[in-house]
Parts: sequence; C-alpha cells; structure tokens
Amino acid sequence: MSTNFKFLKKTDENLFNIIQDAEKLYRDEYFDQCMIQTRRFGENICRNVLGSRRTTEVTFDAMLATLKDCTLGSSDEAKEFVDDLYFLKKHGNETAHSITVKTDGMEALECLKRAFEIAINYCVYSMGESRSLLNLNYDTELLVTAKKSKKSLAEKYQNEKAKSKKSKKSKKQYCTVKSDSKEKKPYFWYFVAVSGIISLIMLIILALI
Repeated sequence: MSTNFKFLKKTDENLFNIIQDAEKLYRDEYFDQCMIQTRRFGENICRNVLGSRRTTEVTFDAMLATLKDCTLGSSDEAKEFVDDLYFLKKHGNETAHSITVKTDGMEALECLKRAFEIAINYCVYSMGESRSLLNLNYDTELLVTAKKSKKSLAEKYQNEKAKSKKSKKSKKQYCTVKSDSKEKKPYFWYFVAVSGIISLIMLIILALI
C-alpha cells in the first residue's frame, strides 16, 4: 500500500510501521486513533534522537524537555523539530483523554503533516540520509486514496489555473449578454410606438380619400 512515509522504511522500519498504521487509521476515518498513533511515533523518534543523552527521562514530556535543552541556540530546523514533537504530544494526549469522538479529520491531518516533517528531519539531520528528502511534500491525495497521482504537482497547478481562467471568462460573457439585452429593450418599444403612429396617419389619409 502506498504511503507518504516510504522513504522512512529503509532508515527505521519500526518507525515506518507505526506511522504507516496512522495513515491507515486516517483513511478509515479513525481520526482519534490516528492522532494517538502519531503521538506514539513522535515519542519513539524523540527517544531515538536523545540516544545516550537520555538518563532518567521516561515519559515523553520529560524526554522533550531534555531535547529542548539540548537544542537551545541551535538552527531553526531543530527548533521546528521540537515544536512539531510538542504538537503531536499535545494533540495525542488531548485525544486520548477526551470523552468525545472527533469526526473532523483536519486535526488528524495536521498531525500527519507534522509527523512527515519530523520524519524528514530525523532522516536527514539525525541519520545522515540524503538532503534531497527535504524537497518532499506531503501528498494528501495519496493519503486518502492510497494511490500515487499520475500528475505532477506542476500539472495539477496548471489544470487548476486553466479551470479558473475558463470560469472567469464564462462569467464575463454572461454579464455582457445580459447588459446588451437591457440596452436594446427601450429601442424596441420606440420602434413599436413610431410604427403605430405612422399606421394611424396612413389610415386617416385613406379614410379622407
């Protein structure tokens, strides 16, 4: 089955299996379970990144605090990495303890997108994988259909642009036709009135003759 996280499989198959399950849960509309699974994914990556720097930290919260201290003064990518992990922890915890079931998948989708960015940063900056991974984008269509689109992102953009132009052109023509109809309408009644007057005069002349 196709997944956005295919690149992760060769780096860490266990992490790949966790996040692949999260996408499957989303596809089946189990949004709550999807967010909890992304939290699990984030916690395991956090543990891996800390490595030997982890001492007494057991909980995700404690590991995140240590990781945050380790990245103080680091690059923006490192800060975003930690922020995304906090996002997964927060939403995963809230979902796990909530009494209501979520039916809107937007929050779960955001968790998957954050997990995607986390996975890329993990592969590139922690595991030394190719920086070409930084060019990857999360494919929502692939998530929903489990099928890779045959069209490239550029082709999709061009198609949407063409549709937009066609829609604007159609609306403009409609307004023009409507406007012309209103402008011609008074002249028609003038013609009818003048024709009536001429016909009346002709009848009077014929009657006099």
